[in-house]
Order: sequence, then structure tokens, then C-alpha cells
Amino acid sequence: MPAVTANTLELPRIAGPGPAETERPVRSVTTGPRGYEGEGFPVVRAFAGVNPRDLDPFVHMDQMGEVEYQPGEPRGTDWHPHRGFETVTYMIDGRFAHQDSHGGGGLITDGATQWMTAGSGILHIETPPAELVDSGGLFHGIQLWVNLPKVDKFADPRYQSIEGEQAALLSSDDGGALLRVIAGEIAGHRGPGSTHTPITLAHTSIEPGARVNLPWNRDFNALVYVLSGRGSVGPVGHPIQQGQLAVLGPGDRITVAADAAQDSHRPAMEVLLLGGRPIREPIFQYGPFVMNSKSELIDAVEDFQAGKFGTVPPNALQPYRPTR
Repeated sequence: MPAVTANTLELPRIAGPGPAETERPVRSVTTGPRGYEGEGFPVVRAFAGVNPRDLDPFVHMDQMGEVEYQPGEPRGTDWHPHRGFETVTYMIDGRFAHQDSHGGGGLITDGATQWMTAGSGILHIETPPAELVDSGGLFHGIQLWVNLPKVDKFADPRYQSIEGEQAALLSSDDGGALLRVIAGEIAGHRGPGSTHTPITLAHTSIEPGARVNLPWNRDFNALVYVLSGRGSVGPVGHPIQQGQLAVLGPGDRITVAADAAQDSHRPAMEVLLLGGRPIREPIFQYGPFVMNSKSELIDAVEDFQAGKFGTVPPNALQPYRPTR
């Protein structure tokens, strides 16, 4: 896994809990179904079956892959619109090229994150670069949709390129887990992502038999998603494994532990930690539009059809489609 690694013995360590701090209990554990997105790349629908109130301020999350492509097999998306939220693409393995109608774009690889604020409206594409299509290879990442409050639904579109080495790196108190803070703050260490909606997003690798116990903002919800491996979550150790999402209740800290035995091809348990301040506003979603009312959805569709989201640039990226 080429997402940024480091010697945990040389990193700041997260202090243990104080006497007045409480552990967040597990409220539910769900298993995401598998499906396909875009031009046909495999995904796990991480939030399927979860009450939207428990996810707020998040709307949608796909685990893309993990898949080992043969030459000619990699797939992405075609050009498509968004309005009313932010898309976050975090690449763990492989490469994804991004381009949008407001000048944003670049290659997302090796633990990098592309943070796109759709706001008032944008067109974009995410597709494997030509060299990955030709060679094949491992592809694994996450796409997360973060809702915007009504006051920011029509914010100017924005693009942030966050390289893997920019993430804040921390170690668990026992040195057995590495945390990469992409956005928000953990134990006084802030990630580089700039967000409209206050959230925390981090990726942690937990060695077999190790655990991580970290502080979490009481005003945020708390979600734990297992990218790979197996272990337990919460104060009483609910079992959890690859493709499962735990929704946690109120409290001050989160605990995740890795089983002593993991799969041979993936030596550590890989976990995504995410949470944010709930917006608590009505959500009306139609495909790539996330608004506060049905009338706003109709306006979004009409504005897209009228070309108000921008235009596809000349010589733009295009999705790979097999000729056979």
C-alpha cells in the first residue's frame, strides 16, 4: 500500500484517555454491497443501509477497488455534473487523472487527495491515465461526498490538490498504528484539507494485535470504515472487517483494534475514520445534485442543461472505452 508510510517511533504519539473522557459505543455495523460506477469500475457502497441522519454531513462514499487490473481493463467516469456538495477522492493504490470545467485538475496517486467543491455547479471527469490503461495494475481508493449547508450550496467551485506527504502523521500510544490526518484535527494535529463543513478525515494502518485510541470532537458524528483486514471497534470490541462501516454513538474517544492474524497479502488492518458536525438541513438528492428542496433540484437540472456549469475544455481528458 503506497499511501504515505513512516516510522511510527519517530512520530508524535496520541496520549491516552483522561479520567473524564468516555469511549464512543458502537450503534451499528453494516456491510456495503458491491456494484459498479462510471464506465464500469468496481466499488463497495460503504453507506448503503445506514440512516442518513447518522451520516450527516456525509452523503455518499464508495470504496473504489481494491482491484488488480489487466492491461486495457482500467475504467473511470465520463464528464458529468455536480452541484451542492464537495467530492473527496483519496487514492491509496494506482492513479486517477482529474479535470474539471473550472480549471482544476491533476494526477491523484500515492496517498494524494483531490478535494473538489462543486458548489454552484461544475463538470468534471476522473479517469485512469493512458499509461495505467496500457499497463494495468493495482487500483484502490475512496470517493466521499461531503454535503454543503444551504448558505454554501452556491459557493464558487474550488479545487484542492493535497499530496500524500502533506497529511499530518501521528502514531498511536503503543506505536502500533500510523494515522494520516487529511482534514480536520486529531490530538491537536491538523490535516491540510480546507473544508466548508467542519469534518475530520483520517486513514490509519493498525499492525496485527495493535490498537489505536484517539480523541474525537464531541460535536461530530463518528464513522469507522474498514478498507482491508479485520479487528474490533468500540469499548466492548465489536467485530468488524473489510467492507464494513461502524456508526458510533456519543463520547470523547474512538478505539479500533486489529486482530492478531491478518491476511498474508495485507499485513495491517486499514481503516478510514471520518466524522463531522451535522448540518441538520433537508436533503433532496437526484444523482449528482444534492440540494435542500425539490425545486432546487429542478433548477440544477435546468441549469446543467442550459450549460451554466461550464464547458468541457478543448483537448479534454476522455474516458477509456474498449474498441471491441
